[in-house]
Amino acid sequence: MSKNNKSNNNIGKTKRSTDDLIDSAIAQQNDWMENRRNFARRFLKTLNIFARPNPKKEDNGAENVASDVQHPERRGGGLASYWFPILCAIIVILIAVWVAFFHRPTDKVIVVPPVATTEPTTIDVETFDTVAVPTFDIVRIEPDGKVIVAGRWMANDAVSVVVNGEIVATERTNRNGEFVYSPVKQFTPGNYTISLIGITNNVKSNENVFVYISPRGYQNSVSLLMTDDGSTLLQAPTMLVDGDLVVTKIDYLDTGRIVITGDALPRLRVSLSLDDKYLGFARVSDYKHFGLGADVGNLVPGREYKLTVRLHDGDGRAIAEVAHEFVMPEMTGDDDTYYTVRRGDCLWVIARNFLRRGVLFSIIADKNNIENPNLIFPDQNLQIPVSAGEHV
Repeated sequence: MSKNNKSNNNIGKTKRSTDDLIDSAIAQQNDWMENRRNFARRFLKTLNIFARPNPKKEDNGAENVASDVQHPERRGGGLASYWFPILCAIIVILIAVWVAFFHRPTDKVIVVPPVATTEPTTIDVETFDTVAVPTFDIVRIEPDGKVIVAGRWMANDAVSVVVNGEIVATERTNRNGEFVYSPVKQFTPGNYTISLIGITNNVKSNENVFVYISPRGYQNSVSLLMTDDGSTLLQAPTMLVDGDLVVTKIDYLDTGRIVITGDALPRLRVSLSLDDKYLGFARVSDYKHFGLGADVGNLVPGREYKLTVRLHDGDGRAIAEVAHEFVMPEMTGDDDTYYTVRRGDCLWVIARNFLRRGVLFSIIADKNNIENPNLIFPDQNLQIPVSAGEHV
């Protein structure tokens, strides 16, 4: 019996302990709810202050709220009791109107920090001025027919060698801006025009070099530096042979003008003298032909004259000479003469030589029924109305 009673007592203790925990939890929950109600009362009382002054004490706050809710007609002034929300709404509307119609946003100023620029370190300003375009130093014709080209361009850059309009090689300059082009194959006899193109910005040389490779060897070959101011001889023929300067025809017109045609080394100059009196000069074409006319006045029939044609290098030195002595024959009285067109001729030069003025080329074209004055052919025989030059 005593053992069973002891068990029952323990069970009762456990039950009472559980009831205590439940009661404690309920009490805590009631306290929390009371705190919430008190907080709500204080918050509502605070809001009621903005609507209407409340002279009553805090203890009667809850009763005042309930009374106001049950009897809203006790509030005074209708909309006046909501003055604060109305004021806020008016302020918001005014701000919106100002932003929409009066506010002008100012432009934003973005400050960009300066970017540091680097100057080229390979060449200075003075050096760059001298290599603004590729230039030639040497163009030499070797005994085996090869052409050596040396020049200058920007340091540590590339430059292309152009021969007759086609790029044949691209060389790289050293730190001093120097380059050398040495072809593997030799150049065949003929005419060549050499220019340079700098790879950076595709800069072309202002100067060209004309090279004539003679079939007789490098001793008779010529290289000329061609500029806007004229030509400079880079390599002159070291030995001339028969055929390097030839006079093929001498025409004396009844207008007192003499015309000389012949062949010589291309791009060089030929001069004409009569009895050691200088008459003028002309340049040899790329096809080795030249024509030169000069006024000599009335030559006396039966009298002996000495006609001298000289070939000059780029510096003006005479490197070849052909002297022709003749006796002036009787004039036939024919008004016209005839000229055989050679490769490289044009009507302008022919008119300048025979009619004194190149602009008279149209007279020759009309005389020979040439529709296109810019189109004449080698070996074409032209009738030249020499007397027409005196009446124009």
